[in-house]
Amino acid sequence: MARRSLFLGVMILLLWVCAPFSASATDQLMLATTTSTDNTGLMDYLAPQFKKDTRIELKWTAVGTGKALEMGKNCDVDVLLVHAPKAEKKYIDDGYGKDRTQVMYNDFVIIGPKDDPDGIKGLAVNDAMKKLVKGKADFVSRGDDSGTNKKEISLWRAAGLAVPDKEKWYIQTGQGMIATINVATEKKGYTMTDRGTFIKFSDNYGGNPPLIPLVEGDSVLYNQYSIIAVNPARCKNAQYDLAKKFTRWMTSKKIQDLIGNFKLLNKKLFIPNATH
Repeated sequence: MARRSLFLGVMILLLWVCAPFSASATDQLMLATTTSTDNTGLMDYLAPQFKKDTRIELKWTAVGTGKALEMGKNCDVDVLLVHAPKAEKKYIDDGYGKDRTQVMYNDFVIIGPKDDPDGIKGLAVNDAMKKLVKGKADFVSRGDDSGTNKKEISLWRAAGLAVPDKEKWYIQTGQGMIATINVATEKKGYTMTDRGTFIKFSDNYGGNPPLIPLVEGDSVLYNQYSIIAVNPARCKNAQYDLAKKFTRWMTSKKIQDLIGNFKLLNKKLFIPNATH
């Protein structure tokens, strides 16, 4: 009886000692990414393949780019996937990030009701912004310091206009892209979105959405997505080696092809453009 008790005790001790090692067999990488990569389903599409290829589990938080950069500054994540080049450059220049690497792009579009009450369809961006100010319909902004919000603000200013954030027709949601498009739909108003999220929104309506692209194709609407590793010199807990593995994986031909083949309604949501 004593021998049996001793054996059981030794087995329990061995299980207790070994448990932490088996639990850490798979590393975890913490990513802050934009709502567009999450809303479209891109991250759900890529994460299982990343784990299969690297044995690293990808965990992500979907927020606006401004918030993602703050999470990097606060050492809450290991790596960022963001789309606001000017803010990204400052983030790196300030010493918070390393190794900014472009990975894919799409473009921004201004969408609105099919009857286009403000008459902006086909206009140049500057002319469209001026018409929106003089029009009668609501404009719905994310108002969340996201990459999309930053771009929208830059378009008002480029048109020689003040950001109309005090106007009743200018509605700020403080939410992600799909939620903001849904508010614009309810208000029968306009908003600006990245094309990938618009395609996802359109897919939700079986390809016949209540809002459609009205202003598009201008070079100023180009939307670059890049990966930035959190600087381990600033954040001692940042898993820089894992971040580098993620960057190499995302820019590999295999995964660039996967990104290019990610479609809804037979349309590409993102165009791969990693430089090797």
